[in-house]
Amino acid sequence: MQSFLSKSVGKTATVASSRRCFATMKASVLSTTNSRMQTTTIDIPKPRRGEVLVKNRAAGVCHTDLHVIKGDIAFPTPCVMGHEACGEIVELGEGVSMNGLPGELKVGDPVVTTFIMPCGYCPACVAGNEDICESFFNHNRLKGGLYDGEPRMKLPDGSPLYQYSQGGMAEYSVVPAFGTYKMPKEVEAMGTDTAIVGCALFTAYGAVKNAGFVEPGMSVAIFGAGGVGMNVMQVCRAFGASNVIAVDLDGEKLAFAKDSMGATAVVDASKSADVVAEVMSKTPGGRGVDVAFEVVGHPVTFDQAVRSTCDGGKAVMVGLAKLGTLGQVDITRMVRRKIKVQGSFGAKARVDTPVLLDMLKRGVVTLESISRRYTLDEAADAYEHLEQGLIKGKAVVEF
Repeated sequence: MQSFLSKSVGKTATVASSRRCFATMKASVLSTTNSRMQTTTIDIPKPRRGEVLVKNRAAGVCHTDLHVIKGDIAFPTPCVMGHEACGEIVELGEGVSMNGLPGELKVGDPVVTTFIMPCGYCPACVAGNEDICESFFNHNRLKGGLYDGEPRMKLPDGSPLYQYSQGGMAEYSVVPAFGTYKMPKEVEAMGTDTAIVGCALFTAYGAVKNAGFVEPGMSVAIFGAGGVGMNVMQVCRAFGASNVIAVDLDGEKLAFAKDSMGATAVVDASKSADVVAEVMSKTPGGRGVDVAFEVVGHPVTFDQAVRSTCDGGKAVMVGLAKLGTLGQVDITRMVRRKIKVQGSFGAKARVDTPVLLDMLKRGVVTLESISRRYTLDEAADAYEHLEQGLIKGKAVVEF
């Protein structure tokens, strides 16, 4: 784990809105879907109004990126993946304050960048639903640009290089200010592990707080003990859930979930004759869980999550799947027993990220889900290992 403390930022880190050093950087570029990412040298991008330039220290490796790499989710190429990162602000775009007042950003701030980068002015953001920010979905998730419709990175021939969220698999990223959050010094000291705050922890926190509404004493089940699922477990415990049941096909992941990530019980789906019955048997009176979190994105676990809930319970769907994948529910049971099914995508960045950083500062949640580290030149290997199931919990790419 690298530390941000007492470090030299490097020759390009002195850049500011009034003085900029033109230089190049390395980025891991996906040329086409189902291809291997290649390290490429490109110009350092420049932030525009309302944006900042971040010198990345690390980026998280996430299954959502893998969906894009495989073509399961449509996204333009060539592009730079990496939608959770940490680093240091080295340049402010027009309109971003340099006064250093509380809550403001300045050059030199150590930051995490979140995968949802709310614009702050669309109808969804104004209504407090910035986790479904229209500008983010329309311009970034669909077209790979920022909020003027253009990506900030370019290939050496001048053609556009699209960015998935901030495009964190690069030495520098341009990020909207509302997707950039200063770390307390206690969190900064956690070093490159903080890269996973912007998705793995962010998504877990949003699912538990904004969709699951988990309360003390509740029973919960988490289907999928991957990077996000592990963090859903620890956030549920932080919110007071007394019964946290982890469900997965991998016994090693389940052992880690129970030893380190807050699970109180596990169900090995590879050995269970009836996963739903086994989950329910681990709840008080066998009534089922108050909230089930599906963090896989698969029709089988979708169904299992819904059926494992108690009367009046809720199934929260967090895992993404190939576009067009359908999940089924027992309509009559859902109606008669008042079962709720809800999607959850990330969290509300401006509201939730400062709270999440404070929870890390106080030790309420941890970064213990990280198990592997890679260099930027090894980024393609990281995603191949992720697809092969070789990564337990989370991995980060360090620069």
